[in-house]
Amino acid sequence: MLGLFVVAAVVLLVTPGPAVMYIVARSVEQGRGAGLVSALGIHVGTLAHVTAAAFGVSALLASSALAFATVKYLGAAYLVYLGVRKLLERTPPAAGRPVARRSLGRLFGQGVVVNLLNPKTALFFLAFLPQFVDLARGGVAGQILLLGAIFVGLGIVSDGLWAIVAGSAGSWLRRNGCILRGERYISGTIFIGLGLTAALAGDARK
Repeated sequence: MLGLFVVAAVVLLVTPGPAVMYIVARSVEQGRGAGLVSALGIHVGTLAHVTAAAFGVSALLASSALAFATVKYLGAAYLVYLGVRKLLERTPPAAGRPVARRSLGRLFGQGVVVNLLNPKTALFFLAFLPQFVDLARGGVAGQILLLGAIFVGLGIVSDGLWAIVAGSAGSWLRRNGCILRGERYISGTIFIGLGLTAALAGDARK
């Protein structure tokens, strides 16, 4: 059962989704370190969802249309806010000069918030993790926490690779003046697109 869970988790993790897009955008913008820190923030948010799934909080979220809508639109609004702020930044520096940098602590915090305010992540773990729980072993909450911790560990490795690859490409892209001037529009559009997609997507409980 554990082997099947690992295979399923790896398949899910290597499939690009909103979290991967967020990490890639941060990596291209500010380098591998920023992408790796953003990935760690994302997975701290994941741990919160795993804990919620283990102790039944996600069940309440799934049964309450108001709670689902509130968290859903808060998360979408935050992504749109990040995108708009990026678009409104001043003209980036000339090629060869560093892009204005955000502190790693701030990037980490943003990663936590982006994932924490994604109700579909909570609902995913509520639906996914119990499939691999062995009721005969007892301690359902403990099993879910263990499976969630394994998922997070695999996710850190997977998303870390995305950050390294995107950050390496970003170093080259930032040395290109034309690309550099358009980078804020690309990153801003990605964040806004993620937010609008989250806001307009159908109810994940269906």
